[in-house]
Amino acid sequence: MPVTTLDLGRSAFTEHRWSDALECLSRADTEGGLPPQDIELVASVAMLLGKEAEGETYLTRAHDEYVTMGDMAGAARCAAWLVLYLMNLGEPARGSGWMVRAQHLVEGMDDPTEAEGYLLIPSALRAMYGGDPEASNELFGRALAVGQRFHDRDLTALGQLGLGTSRITLGFRDEGLGFLDEVMVSVTAGEVSPIPSGIIYCAVIGTCRLTLDVQRAHEWTAALARWCGQQPDMVMFSGQCQSHRAELFMLHGAWEDAMTALRIAQDRSTHGDPEAMWGAWYLQGELFRLTGRDDEAMDAYAKAAETGFEALPGLALLLAGRHKGPQAQAMLRRALSGSDPANRRRLLPAAVEVELAAGDVKAARAAADEFVASVGDDRPLEQALAAQSEATVLLAEGNANACLVEARKGWRLWYSLEAPYGAAQCRVLAGQACSELGDTGSAAMEFEAAQAEFADLGATPDVSRILELLGEKGQSASPLTSRELEVLRLVAGGQANRTIARDLYLSEKTVARHVSNILSKLGVPSRAAATGYAFEHGLIR
Repeated sequence: MPVTTLDLGRSAFTEHRWSDALECLSRADTEGGLPPQDIELVASVAMLLGKEAEGETYLTRAHDEYVTMGDMAGAARCAAWLVLYLMNLGEPARGSGWMVRAQHLVEGMDDPTEAEGYLLIPSALRAMYGGDPEASNELFGRALAVGQRFHDRDLTALGQLGLGTSRITLGFRDEGLGFLDEVMVSVTAGEVSPIPSGIIYCAVIGTCRLTLDVQRAHEWTAALARWCGQQPDMVMFSGQCQSHRAELFMLHGAWEDAMTALRIAQDRSTHGDPEAMWGAWYLQGELFRLTGRDDEAMDAYAKAAETGFEALPGLALLLAGRHKGPQAQAMLRRALSGSDPANRRRLLPAAVEVELAAGDVKAARAAADEFVASVGDDRPLEQALAAQSEATVLLAEGNANACLVEARKGWRLWYSLEAPYGAAQCRVLAGQACSELGDTGSAAMEFEAAQAEFADLGATPDVSRILELLGEKGQSASPLTSRELEVLRLVAGGQANRTIARDLYLSEKTVARHVSNILSKLGVPSRAAATGYAFEHGLIR
């Protein structure tokens, strides 16, 4: 039989060639119309390509066609997905209307169907985001049971995802992660449809971040990146993928790569992947905070907060760094008082810093003790944060010997994670402890090592702090390495890369890389601007 346009569209869908699928299916629809199952496919493709309004229109048509054909289960399923899409777009009133319609459809059926399970998902999500994890846990459990009863793989997977997330929210971390690992087996095996797969990928990685499970985050982020890479024209989920990649780049000190990924995520968040918005702006705020660009950090945090989720703990840490300890303290205490166990643990390490900035050593000790008590033996990121928090409080309590032990333990853990910023922070704590103990030589070694790491990262506030600890408060902090400062002096003298390479016995390629790093770290567009910045900030004389 001849291959039809509809056949080509279905084939493209199966092969995840979304642009081809949309073109062929749309043409087939124009030529002779589509059955509701294929209209559902077109709706999914449009959503994946970031065409939200078009996807909503097709899904509404699929619902209407199912009603016309008397397939109320199909109509109710489409209505349930419309509820989810409209919730995601911030249109709860229209979503509520579709929910009521879907419920009426289900109530009119003689026999139970999988549609009942799909209708439980929006209600479960509302309960979860509304601060009622017990109700969410019960509703997701029922959805999972319906999915298993009717052998609906998408519904089963969504039920497992929700149940795992709600169990973690209730404090049952290992049990919840077990559900998430199980659902990821189905997703990575290709057993789940594209849109539920993307939802599950991003939600599981987000939960890994929440639970500070860096090993799972690495594994599933790599899997998500591969999945997105196999669908280069997909917009939906691609922004979230970039945001998750940026978080790992930040952990491992690749801050420029992280910023590049976040700019892509921000663009995608406004072109079909709105779920990427919070992470894209919050993480950019973190990068700006760590590099001393406070005003830009505030703007980025404000953008993140537009999603309805607070920019914490970053905003509180920024305020504490600006000598607004009481304000930061009140903000974080309020957030902690209303948080679930999982989010509370995420905020506690920052609470240690904020409480100390506000001068409350006793509260900092309580936060550190609570966090340390919850850390397991197989969680290196949590262990590193726990050791660092403990060292920070011990130093404030005047116990330099114990602080030194914990700081060096923290450094080893951060080093094993290939996380240079955390490792450098622990070296500062070790240097402060050595200084308190009268070992000025070891203190200087720790401070110098930390300063070099911070300068290489571009963490200007931390470089300034070390200069203060070394008694060099009058000097301007430089985010540049000693070699970069040397190159900058020659650039300021008007020398070209070839001349600089000859004078420093370097290759032109190496000099070009140094110049690029200098412009990036100083946040300037040109060699002339870098020269002006250097003289203005006392980097060269």
